[in-house]
Amino acid sequence: MPFDIVVVDDHRVVREGIRAILSRDPEFRVVGEAEDGAEALHICQQTNPALVLMDISLPGVNGIEATVQLIRQCPTTKVVILSMYDDERSVMGAIRAGARGFVLKQASFSEVLSALRMVARGGTYLSSAISSRLVERLQRGSLETTEKSPVELLSPRELQVLRLVAEGKSSKEVATILKLEHSTIRSYRKTMMKKLGVSNLAGLIQLAVAAGLTVPGGHPGASGA
Repeated sequence: MPFDIVVVDDHRVVREGIRAILSRDPEFRVVGEAEDGAEALHICQQTNPALVLMDISLPGVNGIEATVQLIRQCPTTKVVILSMYDDERSVMGAIRAGARGFVLKQASFSEVLSALRMVARGGTYLSSAISSRLVERLQRGSLETTEKSPVELLSPRELQVLRLVAEGKSSKEVATILKLEHSTIRSYRKTMMKKLGVSNLAGLIQLAVAAGLTVPGGHPGASGA
């Protein structure tokens, strides 16, 4: 019996390529595709797949945030991250979110299939380049001594709101994306300011950029209420 899988990537050509290759392997059956985290959650609630192959960089709800929610809502589903980013923050964020595998997009597709098989059977998988680097850092003790980012004080939902606000979305736009009340988003903003010790939106944005949640210059209109 094949493992049902949902493919999540904001580029249609990538999804179609992955679907085409997986269709040749009798061990897997693609039961859905999504271009963002919110759509992925909706599809997974309907199909309850064994696996999700998830990109990190997604519009709206990104891959790490979607992984947190997906595992909460579909606890039997296992997530494998497929990403072009191999920095420690992305890798550790995915692992903390509950992902069981992390594969780089530049990997061969045979490696992606190996990762999917291993995770589907209850194991975990990290691309060799990533695992080697993490082992080296553990041996040096540098992972334990890395200073935590202030944003780690925030809940997964607060991180969603912070990233969208830092990208220039107004509270109304964030509310629409996350399907929440406008007043709820304003409340989140006030709570985050209190938790992080900042007094205005500019301070929140600076922390979001420093934590790698968004990029400098990526919030041209970040003043909306």
